[in-house]
Amino acid sequence: MNRIVVSLFAVVAIACGGAQHGQQGVAPKLRFAVIPKSLDIPVFNYAKTGAEREAAARGNIEVVWRAPETADQLRQKEILESFITQRVDGIAISCTNGDFLTETINRAIDAGIPVTTWDADAPKSKRIAFYGVDDFAAGKILGEQASALLGDKGKVAIITSVGATNLQRRLDGVKEALAQHKDIQIVEVYDIKEDVVHCAEIIASGTNRYPDLGAWISVGGWPVFTRNALDAVPAGVKVISFDTIPPAPDLLKAGKVQVLLGQKYFGWGSESVRLLADIKAGKMPANPIIDSGVDVVTATNVDQYVIGWNALEKPR
Repeated sequence: MNRIVVSLFAVVAIACGGAQHGQQGVAPKLRFAVIPKSLDIPVFNYAKTGAEREAAARGNIEVVWRAPETADQLRQKEILESFITQRVDGIAISCTNGDFLTETINRAIDAGIPVTTWDADAPKSKRIAFYGVDDFAAGKILGEQASALLGDKGKVAIITSVGATNLQRRLDGVKEALAQHKDIQIVEVYDIKEDVVHCAEIIASGTNRYPDLGAWISVGGWPVFTRNALDAVPAGVKVISFDTIPPAPDLLKAGKVQVLLGQKYFGWGSESVRLLADIKAGKMPANPIIDSGVDVVTATNVDQYVIGWNALEKPR
């Protein structure tokens, strides 16, 4: 893990904040920018809900939700820069490419604006904290689940999106887990470029190219974000994928997916707002890495998972 290096000026400015002090005994209004990778990836809608709920519960926070329409690292950087110029009170961002954003995140910190990351980190930056899954460990779970389903032998294709730090870490974890099983072969790693629509085409093409394929492993939820992406997968071919948002549980119940890994989608937003609010109040996180954990969902526990999901999704 990278060491947090923040100048004395930045520490003081972050603790004191850029907002003007309110009347005595009245908390000042805070404006937090929450930036997902893009607006067209459905998991992020729940992060927005979580952030807005936490802000409403606190009463003195405004959440500004903004991102590129589709995953575009340059456009995301421009949005981040615009919030630095606006002097918002805090920024929480899911980085399309953490290395690409590192310099800009550092500039925000040096300007006294606290920055946290969620879902996808920028580990080389001065960001104050990251909230999300341990991606390498989660990737190993994907690989281990696939190995068990295949009986430790067979051919595997992997779906990822190149550039994002979190997805690369998951891919590394999958590969390490599969490397422990000498009779499992990775035939190809596909770059989906965060394009949900393109997912069905990749799966259909891969199915034709590798008729003896044993399993698909996806380090993101692209195959389960729509109901038809897996239509080309033959019966008997296993699917192990990230993400549990609807319609993923229905696809699992229908036998189109065997294992899903769920993340704390609402927590991406609520924990980001909580972290930023604490930092503005002078309470720095005890640990810069906050592991949210993952939910491993299979046919044996999917009904219970859906009950819990419905409770989280219910309006409050």
